This record gives sequence, C-alpha cells and structure tokens, in this order.
Amino acid sequence: MDEITVPIYLITGFLESGKTSFLSFTLQQDYFRTEGKTLLILCEEGEEEYDEDALAKDNVVIEVIEKEEEFTPERLQALDIIHQPERVVMEYNGMWLVSKFEEMRLPQGWGIEQHITCVDASTFQVYMQNMKSLFMDMVRNADMVVFNRSKMEYPLSNFRRSIKVVNPSAEVIFEDEEGEMTDIFADQMPFDLDADIVDIPPEDYGIWFVDAMDHPDRYVGKTLRFKARARRPRGMGSKFFIPGRTAMTCCADDTSFLGYICKSAYAPKLKPGEWVEVTAKVAFENRSEYQGEGIVLYAENVTPCEPLADEMVYFN
Repeated sequence: MDEITVPIYLITGFLESGKTSFLSFTLQQDYFRTEGKTLLILCEEGEEEYDEDALAKDNVVIEVIEKEEEFTPERLQALDIIHQPERVVMEYNGMWLVSKFEEMRLPQGWGIEQHITCVDASTFQVYMQNMKSLFMDMVRNADMVVFNRSKMEYPLSNFRRSIKVVNPSAEVIFEDEEGEMTDIFADQMPFDLDADIVDIPPEDYGIWFVDAMDHPDRYVGKTLRFKARARRPRGMGSKFFIPGRTAMTCCADDTSFLGYICKSAYAPKLKPGEWVEVTAKVAFENRSEYQGEGIVLYAENVTPCEPLADEMVYFN
C-alpha cells in the first residue's frame, strides 16, 4: 500500500444523521487548526449549513459534488491539483455505496485515515428496516459509529449489536440530545444475566471479561456459555485449562490473552489453541495463579467448535 500523505477523514451517514454538526465541531478543534489547507468535500447538503467565513479563517476550502456521476477519480484529481490540500474531509452522500468509493482510484498520496459513521438514533430502526444493505455497506469498514440523539428508552444494546455483527472492531459511541456521552452498560449488560444459561456473544466477550473482573458477584452461581481458544499452562493440573480470547492492548504487536481458569474433565483431551464452546458455572475462589481471589469456571460441557471469523476482543 502506498504511503498516505494526504489523509482522508471520511464521514458517512444518511441525510440528517448529524454529519454536518459533527464536522462543524471537529473542524474547530486544535488538531485540525494546523498548517496547510483542509479540503472539505460535500457530497450532499442538508438543512444545517457550514459557516464558510469561519472555516476560511482556518484555511478550509469547500467543494460540492452532489451528483454521483460527477464524483469521479478525474474530479478528485482536479481538486488535488487546484487546492493541493494537506488533508481531505469528506461528507459522503448517504445514498452512495461507500464500497464504491473505497475501490476508487484516488490521487497520489490520498488515503482513508479515519472513517466515521453518524447515525440518528431516533430513525435508526426505520433505516434498518428499509435500507439495511446500504447501511451495512456504510459501517462495514468504519472505525467509529456515533449514535446521536440517543435516549435510554431506545434499545441501544440492540443498536450496538447491529453494528458489531458486521464490524466487530468499530468503536460504537452514544450521545444524547445534549451531546453528552451515554454509558448504555452502566446498569445493564448487552446479554441476559437472568437467563438459565447466559449466552455471551463473541462480540461481547471483552465486555463480559472486564465486568466479571470488576463485579464478580454478578456472575457467581450463574451458568455461562461462550466460545474461546483453549490454553493449558504448565503446572495448573490435568483437569484445568484457560478458555480465552486475544485482545489488542495498543497495537497489532501488543496483544494479551484474556481468559479465566476453568476446571473440566475434558481438559486433558484439549489441543493447544483448539476452539471450544464452553458451558460453565461461575465461582469466585482463591487461586495461586491469581495471587488471590478470582473467577473460576466449572465446566458442565466443553465442545470443539469452528473458529470465530474474528478472534480479536473489543471492549465497547
């Protein structure tokens, strides 16, 4: 891949999803008030408008391309020659396929640095019912999905899950009508803790792992079911293993294996790194491996399973 010298900050979302408000705020931040020109490409114009005079003071120039047939490699090449931007911010049309832009031949040095999708939480379900394929194309490779105008009475956990099943690595953020961050997991986990068997979806493993560490009392005595890789550290005993997942702590070369000790009669049969589905009851006990108390799983069933499509753990 060619080195990116002109980063593109791609903002996607349907009309009236809050893209303009998000960008107006972002362009005023200090990290955008740097030397060089910022090219703001608008592919649709909503009700809210930009303050062009204010943007001009920060060396931001605006170009409008509202017709999809005019959004071509040649047009972008011309804009690169005319403006010679240091960075490009693009408010993409919500009715155009993002995948088409991702496949487009770009001017030399241009490349997507960050992709953020804005969503109006109050209309999200309507769009999912009527334009699901278009929306999924929009978020498939997004780095961040921002749900604005969120309310706690909305099924926010379900909204988040809709994103995570398509793009597990996306950071999903909820903001209320005042723009404040909303913690949707403050009082409720994204899985049913009252179920006879608490199913931990693959995309929620990281949330469960951290919550169980912080609040073990929520899980003691409950039966959980999840998928993980099996590890058998030396000196733990033949009937013990650790089912867990890999988490990226800061970069691709810095990962950690996250799992809790599990006792199972099946443990001696496990191959290192084998994928298994574990059904186990949770206890909280003193273990030398923890140098104190910690979660201990007592497996009722351990079954080999197919590897997950994405084995990495995410925490939001």
